This record gives sequence, structure tokens and C-alpha cells, in this order.
Amino acid sequence: MYLIADIGGTNARFALVEEGVFVPKLERTLSCKNYRSLVDAVLAYLDDVSQRMPEMASLAIATPVSSDRIVMTNHTWDLSVEETRKVLGLNSLKVLNDYTALALALPYLGTDEYHQVGQGVAVEQQTLAVLGPGTGLGVSGTVFAGDYWFPLQGEGGHVSYGPLNDRESDVLGIIGQHHNFISAESLVSGPGLVLLYESIAKCDGVKHELLSPDQVTNKALNRTDASAVEALAMFCGILGAIAGNLALTLGARGGVFIGGGIIPRLGNYFATSSFRTRFENNSRFRQYLSEIPTYVISSKYPALIGAAVAVKKQYSYLGATSVSH
Repeated sequence: MYLIADIGGTNARFALVEEGVFVPKLERTLSCKNYRSLVDAVLAYLDDVSQRMPEMASLAIATPVSSDRIVMTNHTWDLSVEETRKVLGLNSLKVLNDYTALALALPYLGTDEYHQVGQGVAVEQQTLAVLGPGTGLGVSGTVFAGDYWFPLQGEGGHVSYGPLNDRESDVLGIIGQHHNFISAESLVSGPGLVLLYESIAKCDGVKHELLSPDQVTNKALNRTDASAVEALAMFCGILGAIAGNLALTLGARGGVFIGGGIIPRLGNYFATSSFRTRFENNSRFRQYLSEIPTYVISSKYPALIGAAVAVKKQYSYLGATSVSH
């Protein structure tokens, strides 16, 4: 057995898995804010499931991973892979980006672990793309390399975003008064949904409450706040435009998958939103995009699967690894 984890800006999901078997066991979700460090969270998890420290761990984390020192983008944890391995007493510790792990998981998902939104038919062994709004916006993809899938290590959530209609121009104009750079993540994430809500209200000159992302979503779904209703609709549309750009960039004819903590909760609302229309909205490549399927991942712990897959030898180059000598 070895330890696997999917660590986001809000929650840290842990599990154990048997080597060579990519089925997580003893899954638990801990709130990151309740622990001073990753080490504290790991120890709390193992105590909760009454398990001793395994010899090996593979952790997916929501931040760029290119060296021993890791500083989380949307949380306060700051760690050294080498020091963390030593403190935990592990023989081997691997750390990789969470959406690289999610990309690794895509070929292993069962057909009951995602559902299609809109039209399109996947082309076998063609590139798969994945993105998902949560505390931030994760973006990745995986390319078929003959006998295995080659995952990408990128930070596509931080690309710039420009408005695509007059209403978006007005709202982003409000946002631009306080932000000198508007990224995809700054709009399509939990904090981004709140920012859209507040900016729409300011644009229209109406009062707004101080709400959490969940509160904005609930008011939108219940149609009790006009600014929230428009914010969630705009959120889905912008996500569609970003997903379409990603599909074109990667040539993702195998499909585009939507993960993260927000979209799977929207159910049929998302299916009937402007997401798919905006995904296909391209003057010259509309037909190309219309043939690419889009899916919402419903698997509860998909990145954990990817963290387990990442220990395979062909992925030794991914992220950062510390091994005892």
C-alpha cells in the first residue's frame, strides 16, 4: 500500500492504494485551513483511518511543481519535497501538479464516471484535454504516445482572457479598474464567480451582498438574485470559450473533460447553459469544434487515480521526487 493525495487550495483528499492497482481505498477529505502544514494533514489522515505510515507516497498538488521547493498558489502551505519525505519517514515521495494527475487519470475513468454535454464523438487515441474551476482553474491534457499516455505540465488557468461580447466588455471593464491583468482563473473559479457577481452588480448600480461562491451559486439556481443569475450564466459561457480555445490549442479530438469542484454540482443547469454554444463559437473552426465531445467528470476522486498512476516508471520525470539513499 502507498499513500496518494489530491491537494487543492481548499481541501486535501487522501487515500491509500495497492501498488499496480489504481483503485483508492480509505478516502478522506480534510479542510486545508485546519492544518498548519501538509505533514500535519498527512498525519491526521493516517490517524483517522488507523493506518501506519507507508513507505511511498504520490501527491498531486494545486501549484506548479518544477523543483524541490513548492509554494501553493491558492493556499499558504510551503514545503520542500526532500524535507517532507524525511519528516514523514518515507522511502519515496513524488509530488506533481494536480491537473497533470487528473490528465493521467482520464484514460482510466470508467464510462460511468463522466457524462457528455452537447454533441461530438471522441476519436480514439487522440489528445484529451481537461480543465476545471475550483479554488483556482486547473488546465492540462494528455497525448497518446504509442504504448502510454504522455501528460502535460502547464498552467493554462493563468492565460489572459478577453471579453467576447458587449456585456462581458462592460463587466470586465469594472474588473479592470482594480485588476491590471484578467486571467482565465480570475473569472472561472470560486473567487472568480464571486468577482463576476460583484462586478455585474456594480455595473448595473445595484446593491450586492458579500457572498461565498456556494451562496452565489445557490441564489443563481434558486433565481433569488438577478446579479447571481447572470454571474453563473456568464461563468459557464466564459468556461465554454476557454474550453474551446484549449481544444483548438491541443487538437483535443479525444474530448475535453471538465473537472473541479463547481461544475459537477450544477447538474442539468450546466447542460442547458451557454457552455456548449460558446465552446463551438468560432467563425472558421465551428465545424471542427462541433465534432469534439465535452464531458463533465462525476468521479468523486479522479486526481487520486492520477496520483496512483504517476508512480509508474514511465512517469518518473513528472513533478519532483525525493528518494532515500
